[in-house]
Amino acid sequence: MSIINTSNVEITTFFLVGMPGLEYAHIWISIPICSMYLFAILGNCTILFVIKTEPSLHEPMYYFLSMLAMSDMGLSLSSLPTVGRIFLFNAPEISANACFAQEFFIHGFTAVESSVLLIMSFDRFLAIHSPLRYSSILTPVRVAKIGIVLSLKSVLLVLPFPFTLRSLKYCSKSQLSHSYCLHQDVMKLACSDNRIDVIYGFFGALCLMVDFMLIAISYILILKTVLGIASLNEQLKALNTCASHICAVIIFYLPIINLAIVHRFVRHVSPLFNVLMANVLLLVPPMMNPIVYCVKTRQIRVRVLAKLCQKQM
Repeated sequence: MSIINTSNVEITTFFLVGMPGLEYAHIWISIPICSMYLFAILGNCTILFVIKTEPSLHEPMYYFLSMLAMSDMGLSLSSLPTVGRIFLFNAPEISANACFAQEFFIHGFTAVESSVLLIMSFDRFLAIHSPLRYSSILTPVRVAKIGIVLSLKSVLLVLPFPFTLRSLKYCSKSQLSHSYCLHQDVMKLACSDNRIDVIYGFFGALCLMVDFMLIAISYILILKTVLGIASLNEQLKALNTCASHICAVIIFYLPIINLAIVHRFVRHVSPLFNVLMANVLLLVPPMMNPIVYCVKTRQIRVRVLAKLCQKQM
């Protein structure tokens, strides 16, 4: 009787995970998760609608906020299909090609969001350092060009990911560690040489860290400029214009840094913790950014409340 050697059979289907050890409660866990997705999509749609319909918000700062809202929506919609199938229908299977496509969109929108946060920090520096030249430097045409360049840069950065993953062979492991596909998670399952993926994955992560370092440098320059302002009231007013962006940066980068530290340095950690951190990475920023900008930005808050009052009347 012959025995089939499964290590030589190429895998074409991967299996995602929900909440390890809590599979029996997936239908209940789906309620807060689906609520967070719904809130993220509605919140970012509201931001986009208000900025589009209010001529007074047609300024560079709000154009960049629109880009942030679109990248947040992209992140939510990229992970929603697999997360929804796992928690609502207990269907963790995903084909290899669908997995590669999903990780391309997730990493692509993550790169876009990182780039947008970077350019928003330069926007805040320019508004504080050179307020009189702000409008002449960041014209609508220039803002549109910046948006196109950021999108192209992000797409080109992650474009090799699905192709390098597709070139690998998967013949013994098919269980992924999260509720959606990530590049570093998929490449660990390969039974062929994945050194190119490891190196390029490190390069992609390094690009995100470079964005973070440039954001930090821009805020050092902002702080230096603010400290040169004589009036304390003027200093606080200038810093207050950066509050929303600072919150958005913390919300976006903190889960990424925590997850990277866990993957790199922590050897014995609960699978449940890994899944929770990964879900926080994609669920919390798209949900929290509209809240932060509505609460901390008076112009957005006033327009949103005005739109809601009009609809109720």
